[in-house]
Amino acid sequence: MNVRRSAAVLAAVAVIGAAAPATAAPSPSPSQAFPSALYGDKDPKFDGVWRQSLALLAQDTVGVKPAAKSVEWLVRQQCADGGFASYRPDPATACDAKTMLDTNATSAAVQALAALGGHDGVTAKAVDWLKSVQNEDGGWGYSAGGASDTNSTSVVIGALTAVGEKPDQVEKGGKSPYDALLKLALPCGGEGNGAFAFQPDKKGKLTANADATAAGVLGVLGEGMVVKPGGKKSGTACAEPRTPEQAAANGAAYLTSALGEDDDHLMSALAGAEPQPDYGNTADAVVALAARGDTGQAEKSLRWLEENAAAWAARNGPAAYAQLIFAAHATGTDPRDFGGADLVKQLNATGPAPQAAAKSDTDKKDAKDEGSDSVFGVWWYVGVCLVAGIGIGFLFTGRRKQQP
Repeated sequence: MNVRRSAAVLAAVAVIGAAAPATAAPSPSPSQAFPSALYGDKDPKFDGVWRQSLALLAQDTVGVKPAAKSVEWLVRQQCADGGFASYRPDPATACDAKTMLDTNATSAAVQALAALGGHDGVTAKAVDWLKSVQNEDGGWGYSAGGASDTNSTSVVIGALTAVGEKPDQVEKGGKSPYDALLKLALPCGGEGNGAFAFQPDKKGKLTANADATAAGVLGVLGEGMVVKPGGKKSGTACAEPRTPEQAAANGAAYLTSALGEDDDHLMSALAGAEPQPDYGNTADAVVALAARGDTGQAEKSLRWLEENAAAWAARNGPAAYAQLIFAAHATGTDPRDFGGADLVKQLNATGPAPQAAAKSDTDKKDAKDEGSDSVFGVWWYVGVCLVAGIGIGFLFTGRRKQQP
């Protein structure tokens, strides 16, 4: 979620045990060849399963049937014990002790495959693995045994919900995922009023993190990446986060305030760099607010994304397009007319042609060849050119961000 944080960032955290900003994955050299079934054309080392899962889930969300080989590629990434690594170049080679399994990739794959249907055996094994690496506090870290963090715990909750599990009943040491998230929620008053932290720092201090807050709100609501707009709710005063519902209200209020401070979007603040608009986390915040029913700010921030996120999505590829599709879906906005752009077309152009869209694509190409000069046609052409020329460098966004 960038759901939540960038896969590359989280991979780095798993290795060095500390939050650190990541750089974009390098573009492939002419000698590199990545699987034709994979969405995106940049090095998938840190985010292959993540971005594939988001792409397939987004396609399913808008009624597009993904290419069979793309779904099969994702299925074959699973290890025998049920977990998924960020990327396995050769799925025919068995996973071993050196294979770094990833709770975020595993949970994203579960959400995608559960939505597509027909993969109950795969998702059941994956959920069993997730349960086997649950921490004593009820949460999950990026890798097995890692300290629980808000983003990882929340994306696992989304996976549990996707397969019909009740997160509050998935316990370890008598603690559920909700218990873990409540421990990461900041109290009312002072800086970070009601937000979620990513993790405690070395001294146990919690620091507000907008990306973690977006993830945390979804988590305590028991939601995954794809949500339906909730019923409109009025603002709720910040109160001690003793229940998931109150923690969600507190987190939503924090996001609303943070978004309002910068013209309806969030800003990134990496150490040593000038603050920049954070498109991925803004999209995540839209989903979180819409899920709770805070539709006013969600819709305003969605409008900002429509006006400003095109170049960012083109640079970052399939996961970025998926995030925008999730945000549009959560607010009842048509992703095929997103500020004049067709996000579905642009996402589809980053990988194999989907099954259900093959005929439609041909028909629209014929119409364009006959001289159609519609806005739709122009945006489709621009989207394809951007993807082909720039490629994808998903950094989530990702899935993602920790304290700068």
